[in-house]
Amino acid sequence: MSDVQALTGSYALHPGAQPSITGHRPVLSPGLLGRLLRGREGVAAERMLGQLFSLCAHAHRHTAGLALQAATLPDNTLLRPEASSVLLLETARDHLRNMALDWPRRQAGLADPLVELGWLKACPLSLVPPHQEPTEDQAWYGLRQMRLWLEAGPLQQPVGDWLAQHVEAGAFADWCQSRSADFYPAQCLHHWYPQANTLIPTTRCLNLLSADSAQQAAHLRSMAHAMVTDTQLVQYPTWQGQCAETGPWARLRHGPGAHTAQTAWTRLSARWIELLEITLMGATAASPVSTPLLSCGALALGEHQAIAWCEMARGLLLHWLKLDASGRVLDYQVLAPTEWNFHPQGGLAQALTALGPHDTASARALAAAYDACVECSVTRVPVPPGSGHIFPMPGGPLQR
Repeated sequence: MSDVQALTGSYALHPGAQPSITGHRPVLSPGLLGRLLRGREGVAAERMLGQLFSLCAHAHRHTAGLALQAATLPDNTLLRPEASSVLLLETARDHLRNMALDWPRRQAGLADPLVELGWLKACPLSLVPPHQEPTEDQAWYGLRQMRLWLEAGPLQQPVGDWLAQHVEAGAFADWCQSRSADFYPAQCLHHWYPQANTLIPTTRCLNLLSADSAQQAAHLRSMAHAMVTDTQLVQYPTWQGQCAETGPWARLRHGPGAHTAQTAWTRLSARWIELLEITLMGATAASPVSTPLLSCGALALGEHQAIAWCEMARGLLLHWLKLDASGRVLDYQVLAPTEWNFHPQGGLAQALTALGPHDTASARALAAAYDACVECSVTRVPVPPGSGHIFPMPGGPLQR
């Protein structure tokens, strides 16, 4: 095992148990990331972050670049660029790879996923990113080609029309049923639907981002202070004293509606919906949008410090850094979506505890819905005698 692999870590889910989530990522241990990056600058720091967080490397490099830029600017400078076409393309690739490789292994009774990868034969977007990052023009071209493939094959109609007709959960479920015989992602979602649609974990979406610049800056300053002063925050994050979740269903662009109850199935289907929305951007690249599909930016904090954010495939990613006078890294912190979603007192943990100890199928559906960016297994653990199958859940029971 390489040094990088040893730092990756893993999670295990235990239905009917408390704690129901165990594991962590050693790379986020207090002070470790800062020591690994200390003395690096610019591209070298971005490259190492891509190696340490390889599954979402593009998002980490992008966020690091924003943080490095902001750290050289006057205090309180807020950068809010539109998401680049490269970020959109790589987020689409992450969604596609998740559907192709992770969804099948979370289910039992489906056809061999390696055989069923035939659905990707004509797909213009490879599951493996190219060795050299595409240019903006190349990324827009890739998104357009992806849209044309979807329209000619899986959707059999324009992406915009499909979204208008199927974005509602019931209509999408009907479409998945109708296409389950010949389109593997639809088969996975249709197979999950009866079970995952009855799993309704507590929904408390992370509301750190804001369309109001002043509120955004205040939230970012508060979070940066917490990341620096609380040595456990990046492993066990909370916001305003509470656990929260993040993902495609909790984007800034969704606004207050993101705080409505979400089932495990709507969390899963949000990834397919967003994949289509991203490819639709390829058809309207020159058109301005009031709220970006994926929000990103950075805030200068003074004294060569900055915090940057990026909405990526699994949710909201945050980087905080401090540079020395020559622009080299003095300290660094990363707060990634997985640590929000797999918090041992969060909504997922509560939902797992409420399951029966042998209900590994529901646990696997929940694992896919929240989608860790490291290895995540489902393991049955003994239930203490006399405790029954269900443990109390803070904040109310899991609805089923």
